[in-house]
Amino acid sequence: MPHFVRDIQEIRQRAIHKMEDGAVTESYKGDVNKTVEILNEALATEIVCVLRYMHHYFMATGVHAKSVADEFKEHADDEREHADSLAERIQQLGGKPNFDPKGLLERSVSQYVEGETLAEMIREDLIAERMVIEVYQEMVRYFGSNDPTTRTLVEELLRKEEEHASDLSDLLYIANPETGQSEGQDPGTDPLKREATDKTRERTDEELKKGRKPAA
Repeated sequence: MPHFVRDIQEIRQRAIHKMEDGAVTESYKGDVNKTVEILNEALATEIVCVLRYMHHYFMATGVHAKSVADEFKEHADDEREHADSLAERIQQLGGKPNFDPKGLLERSVSQYVEGETLAEMIREDLIAERMVIEVYQEMVRYFGSNDPTTRTLVEELLRKEEEHASDLSDLLYIANPETGQSEGQDPGTDPLKREATDKTRERTDEELKKGRKPAA
């Protein structure tokens, strides 16, 4: 590594200095205390998301409940893994992961909204995911090159949250967030087929009104 190593002995001495800091070396350009504070807020956010998704998983009812409930459970498991990753990074930085339930909602970006219907549950989860996406984007920009390890971690969390938001957006076609009624197939999945079907239905209705037998 000749382009990166100028004086091995100097690097060794820096590594020996404050060895108790573990992964945090003198080349770390960020503010460790501020990073730990930010990550603990993200940790609280993920915990709240786990709790909300699990509540929705157990309370989901209706004709589409099974498939949607499975989606809630999958998202809850993902958020739990996110919390583990954040806690591990906090510990690496010499901080203390804050799992204290007291003040959990105050530390969290997302809210805990139960929702009365399946549609409301989907809507609230989507709102929460979109809020987290925006915050994680800001975190990626904040850490930048000062803390590439934390930035990479948050980028991975961001990627998963965007997947969650996309999944939940698709579910809105199953349950209308305003009425709670089924909306059927997402028209974006096959717009040409959907358009052809609608035209055929309109022609058939018109022919029936005129008393003619529908064309084959």
